[in-house]
Amino acid sequence: MSELELVTCTAPVNIAVIKYWGKRDEKLILPINDSISVTLSSEQMHAKTTVTASSNFHEDKIWLNKELQASSSRFSSCLEEVRSKARELPTPKVNPDWKVTICSENNFPTAAGLASSAAGYACLVSALCKLYGIEGDISALARRGSGSACRSVYGGFVHWQMGSREDGADSLAVQLHPAAHWPDMRVLICVASDTRKKTSSSVGMKNSVDTSPLLKYRAEVLVPERTRQMITAIKEKDFSKFAEMTIKDSNQFHAVCQDTYPPCIYLNPTSHQVSSLVHQINNFAGRFVATYTFDAGPNACIFLMEKDVPQVLGLLKHFFSDATDFIRGEEHQIQEPTEAEIGKYNVDRLAGGLKYIICTRAGEGPATLSADHHLINAQGEPKFLSQ
Repeated sequence: MSELELVTCTAPVNIAVIKYWGKRDEKLILPINDSISVTLSSEQMHAKTTVTASSNFHEDKIWLNKELQASSSRFSSCLEEVRSKARELPTPKVNPDWKVTICSENNFPTAAGLASSAAGYACLVSALCKLYGIEGDISALARRGSGSACRSVYGGFVHWQMGSREDGADSLAVQLHPAAHWPDMRVLICVASDTRKKTSSSVGMKNSVDTSPLLKYRAEVLVPERTRQMITAIKEKDFSKFAEMTIKDSNQFHAVCQDTYPPCIYLNPTSHQVSSLVHQINNFAGRFVATYTFDAGPNACIFLMEKDVPQVLGLLKHFFSDATDFIRGEEHQIQEPTEAEIGKYNVDRLAGGLKYIICTRAGEGPATLSADHHLINAQGEPKFLSQ
């Protein structure tokens, strides 16, 4: 076998503050509304993928978290779109007709409502495009794997424009601002569950499109104005407006899930207590100290300014922790609440309600790694198979 061309990339998670929920085209993965997200730092949460191709491979193979995956229509569609793009190149770096071997891993829970598919497909497409020599915007290619993946190909603050064309050519992600635009913003990922959710996002949103009248009103009437307000809030670094819009959009998204038949239940008792705590913190402070959003899962993503992290971490730890390894990611001081402070809050103490918190911030998009980070060896096999 001739020497293989290997490419390894990482790609980040993104957290939507204006939610994507519902497709107008299931095959092309075209959304019924715009969405806006914050890309998180890959230092704490990322997908990592190595890709290679060879004339000696007999089939496409993909390993995810050390498990060989059955081929899915979404993976096949995404891979074929990238290959088609590669065939348009005068001289692709690697023959797009060769079969591929892909090895990918996440350093955070998969399918638990933490945007693992967004990071995974953004990473896959980034690595494949590097392998073939495809340049320029790749958000439409990433979208064919997972809708929200198109937002993870950019860092910072990102706007996925729904577009109006039937072929989806104008359904693209654009960067509003790089991560450095809002340097004192921090994010706390509050992991209430790291197990696979019962209703996948794909199934949930299809059911919502088919059965929820509230979703239609949300997409057509409310989201366009919210999107404009959020773009302005981010541009002006207006945390009060950002916080208000984020909470309202998250709550309405989950109202749509409840309005769906049968309902999609993603939140749990800890989710509700965390959101109640955030509201009470804000009320006692007389300002927006923090804001929350929940994707399709029970895990709160809390945005706040760096100066307020110690207080919020201290309260979350008091009410929801029973573990020593509770605070992960970036290091922060923790302000332990006094008995008098604790007495102010009408929050149930759910020891173990949160498994852990990941402290992070906004970050950049996909990155290409050096050869010592490859997950596949020179023979085209995942390295873990020989360990």
